[in-house]
Parts: sequence; C-alpha cells; structure tokens
Amino acid sequence: MCTLLLCWPLPATHAQGLLEFERDPIAYSETPSQTRVSQLQEQLDAKHTSLSYDIKRGYLPSLLSELELPVSSQLLVFSRTSAQRQISPQQPRAIYFNDDTYLGWVPSGDLIELLAMDAQQGAIFYTLPRHRQKQPQISRDGGQCLLCHASARTLRVPAPVARSVIVDRQGQSLFGAGSHTTDHRTAFKKRWGGWYVTGTHGTMRHRGNVVVRDYRTTETLNREAGANITNLSGHLRTSIFPSPHSDLVAIMVLDHQVRMHNLLTLANYETRLAIAYDQSLNKALDRPIGYQSPSTQRRIKAAAEKVLRYMLFSGEPRLPSPIQGTSKFAEQFAQRGPRDRHGRSLRDFNLKSRLFKYPCSYLVYSASFKQLPAPVRQYIAKRLRIILSGKDESKSFRHLSLDTRQAIQNILRETAPDLIGN
Repeated sequence: MCTLLLCWPLPATHAQGLLEFERDPIAYSETPSQTRVSQLQEQLDAKHTSLSYDIKRGYLPSLLSELELPVSSQLLVFSRTSAQRQISPQQPRAIYFNDDTYLGWVPSGDLIELLAMDAQQGAIFYTLPRHRQKQPQISRDGGQCLLCHASARTLRVPAPVARSVIVDRQGQSLFGAGSHTTDHRTAFKKRWGGWYVTGTHGTMRHRGNVVVRDYRTTETLNREAGANITNLSGHLRTSIFPSPHSDLVAIMVLDHQVRMHNLLTLANYETRLAIAYDQSLNKALDRPIGYQSPSTQRRIKAAAEKVLRYMLFSGEPRLPSPIQGTSKFAEQFAQRGPRDRHGRSLRDFNLKSRLFKYPCSYLVYSASFKQLPAPVRQYIAKRLRIILSGKDESKSFRHLSLDTRQAIQNILRETAPDLIGN
C-alpha cells in the first residue's frame, strides 16, 4: 500500500524524537510553508481564484486543475491504513501526483489529503474538508502526519513514503505477512501489495490487484491472478473515479520520486544542521567564520553520496520483460521535458530493461534540488561531473555505460548548465 498522505495521532514519545528538525535552523512547524498548496491557499484568500464544487466528486476536479495534477497520474490504493476508514478493495483511495505535490481522495471520505514539497522544509501536509464551504480552507497539519512521514522509513525527516503490504478482503493490512518500503531499487515481485496496477509486464509478477481471503489461514498470495491486468471493472466500480486506470508506469515513477524527495530533504537538513553546529563551535572556539570541521564535511559527504547513488539509479533491478501502462501517463510525463538540441530528455522512458532511457532523476530540475544548501549542492555537482566523465568506475555506477554517461552529461549541460557546466 502507499502511506503517502497518511495521518495518525502523534504520541509524545515520537514527538520527542522529532525535536532536532523542530529546532533552529529548520524549525519545521514554526516556519511558514512555501509550496504549491500554500500558494493556492494564498490565491483563494485573496480571491484571485476559486475552487468549484462538483456534485459527484466535490473539490477534487478543481484541485487537480489548480495544482496541475494530471488525471493520468491516478493510482488506486485499497489497503486500509489511512485515517480514512472508508477505504476498501471496492472503494480504494486515489492518489494523484506531479513533481512536487501529491493528493489523496476517497470517494466517500471526510477529507482530501495533500502533501507538497517545500524546498527548504521537506514534505508539508494539508487537508481540505470534503463538504462544500463558502470559503474553502486548506489547513496545514499540526504534526499528526509525522508519525509515519518522519519515521525510520523516511530517515527521520518529513517526506512521502510508499509501501507494499499484504491485505485481506476488507483491505486490512496483514503486517505479519511482511511489508516493504518501496522505491526504484525494490524487486518487482515485492512491489504494490494493496495497490491496483493496470498494465502489462510479461513474465514478471508483483503483489498488486489481489488480496488474501482469510487472514487466519496461511494462504499464499495468488500473484498470477493479479498479473497483466488492463481493466479494473471486475474489481471495482471505476466510474466513481476520474480515470479507470491505476497505471503501471505511473506507479513506477512514483516509487522513484518519493525516495528521491526523501533523500533531497535529508541532504538539506543534514547540511543545515551541520553548518549550524559548526557556527556555534566556531564562535565558542574563536575559529574563523565559515570554518568547516571534518565531522561536518563527512556529514555532508554522506548525505550527498546517498543522493548521487539514488539519482543515478544505482541498484535498479533490470526488467526481464517490457512494461506498458494503460493510461496516457507515460506520454504526458515525457512531454514535459526539458530537452536538449537532439530532443533528448531525462523524462524519456525505456520500459524494456529499465524505467528511464537516461537514468538520472528528473528531479534535478526541482526546487528541492536547485535550492539545496551550497556546500552539498557543490559537492553533488563536482562528483556528478567525475561520475559522468567515466572517471568513477566504482560498483555504485557500473550500471552506467560510457555512452549513457555521455548522453546524461550532454543533456544536463544544455538543460541544467548551472549544475554540470557548459
């Protein structure tokens, strides 16, 4: 299942563990958010825009339009792990996403859930009541969502997270049967328990589209029954959603994106916290302003190397069979560019042996990446030039051929010259 947009009560013991990013220099809860969602609320407050209310789907269609969330990104999650208990295999929660914002909607739910990335603060959580309002008010979460979204699964920073679990016929998660946090490194066979997945994938099998009928038995999951599903009409009434799809390519992109957002936030936090610690010690020890201790350098390097390995798709398993989605997601996603003079883009798909044709994360164009603190961003840029030149032949980057490295380097030179140089 996907634990994106999941909110539970926050116990005091957990809150104590969050104090590091609640203090300066981050001050997560006290700092006003700068996200696509907060900007929309500002526009609503100023009456520069409005949200229309649809009799069938409430504010959902209007929100998708205002937040530029494509309908083709729709994913359906039927595991009952959200605070909204109406979720079931017959009534899944729909997830919509773009590069920086996620929205969760349950047809009969009480709330629309939103997660948006702040370039400095990481994931910020919001809700909008389902019922019609004279003046719609999107409210920032007060900390409840952090139980799952600032846990060990997110490296203790506020971030989206995706998981795969086995569920029963009611949508209850059977955690005793095993669960996995998923990203692009996760084996295909372990992915998407509790999700609907539409698309073809040859001989590969996953955990999506099926349930265990009785949690009291040792019944095994029938992966064959959930394989290569292109139509969900036999599972649920798809007409209640804006799209009948839960696209395979979209879910694979989501798997990559949520962890990339996580690691960018970690790199941001680690750098700012380390620099703040040095500033305090520099003053106390009468050291030069800007002095960077060896421990700070190691901390920044460790966070940066995590970003580098992940953004270049280190550890991505090879696809033994081609994959294909059922919606227009792949086409629309690729169209968003940017492209170099040869028409190449980091958004171009491979879908035969791996996800992307040029395995370097498109989130290098995001505000979360561009606004990383200078020390960590400069380190990433320097190492990226070394890796793409072919000088780093370490195991982490051995999957990148010289031709692939050259192509990525040239794409970045033309589309992100401030990162890689002209």
